[in-house]
Amino acid sequence: MVPSRFSGLIALSLTVVFWFGMIAPIAAQPAPSPASTVAPTVVAPTVEIAMASKPLFSFSGKRPANLGIQSGKLAVCPNSPNCVSSQATTGDSEHHIAPIAYKSAPSEVITKLKSVLESMERTQVITETGDYLYVEFTSALMGFVDDVEFYVDPSTPGQLQVRSASRLGQSDLGVNRKRVEEIRAKLATAEA
Repeated sequence: MVPSRFSGLIALSLTVVFWFGMIAPIAAQPAPSPASTVAPTVVAPTVEIAMASKPLFSFSGKRPANLGIQSGKLAVCPNSPNCVSSQATTGDSEHHIAPIAYKSAPSEVITKLKSVLESMERTQVITETGDYLYVEFTSALMGFVDDVEFYVDPSTPGQLQVRSASRLGQSDLGVNRKRVEEIRAKLATAEA
């Protein structure tokens, strides 16, 4: 997920955020009065990296042209380890992830799923049809974009096919897999 040419920029950015977070709270404390013998309390700084609306940087990359359903399938994952797909072969442990089970009628699951996704931060629904949903997730600090697709495949009733892939970089540090598992749990709760 992090291109090597940006690793120095990321390290510098995190260093600046860390030091600013350390210095600002201390500098904001009032100076003790001369009569006071009690040392001022140093409060551990809170560095808030997650931003509500817009990332600090924007390494979004270009939207892939191979997304969508082709012959009843989602796109194949690239060789890089920053993609998971329920349609990858089970022998491909790096890319394979189980489909998401659902109990609703196929016509309702996309609506429930969309509601779950919209409750998650930095999410934008790009395409929605009766059996397909495509969403972009943007990382908080660097603005990396992951493309996530869901498909109600009529050949696998009760199983929602999913593909989640980073646009840039090599490794995603497991972010795509963790996100799919989070969505799986939230959809199960929504259907309970």
